[in-house]
Amino acid sequence: MSKLKETKLSTKQVYQGLFLDVRKDEVELPNGKTSTREWINHPGAACIIPVLTDGKIALIKQYRYPVQEEMIELPAGKLDPGEEPEACAKRELEEEIGYSVGKLTFLCNIHPAIGFASEKMWIFLAEDLVKTTENTDHDEFLELMPTYLEDAVQMVWDGKITDVKTIIGILWAEKILSK
Repeated sequence: MSKLKETKLSTKQVYQGLFLDVRKDEVELPNGKTSTREWINHPGAACIIPVLTDGKIALIKQYRYPVQEEMIELPAGKLDPGEEPEACAKRELEEEIGYSVGKLTFLCNIHPAIGFASEKMWIFLAEDLVKTTENTDHDEFLELMPTYLEDAVQMVWDGKITDVKTIIGILWAEKILSK
C-alpha cells in the first residue's frame, strides 16, 4: 500500500441533482488520523478535436454559467449511463456541431479537476467528417468557430482560451497535425 493513500471510512451523498452527485467522505489519512473529503462523483466525458475538410478545427463558443462568460472550447460532453467514450464522442460531435466522423483516434485521458471531482475525460481526434444535422440539447446554445490550428494555438498562448480540455486538445492537435 502507498504511503500516501487515504482510506474511505464512510460516505454520505450531500446532493443529487440531474447532473451533480456531491459526496462527503470521512477518510483515514496516511498518519492514522481522520479528515473529510468533499467531492463530485462524475460519470466521465469525451472531448473531440474535429478536423474539418478545409483543415480548420471546429471550436465552439458557449456561455458557461459557473464562470459567467462565453468560453471558447472543443466539443465535449458527459457519458450517458453505460456509454463507451467513443460512442459519446461520436454522439456529442453530431449533437453539438452537426458532423459524423469517419476516423476517430484516441489521444489521451485527462482528469480535469482532481481536487474535487472524479471526472475522467477521453480526448479524441476526429477526421474524415461528414456534415449531418446539429441537434443540441434544448438548453444548449453555442456557435461554431472554424479556426486554423495555428490561430487556436495562439489563442491558448494569449489567454483567450482558458478551458483545460481545450488547451490540452489544441496542444495535442498541434503535436499530431503539424507533422
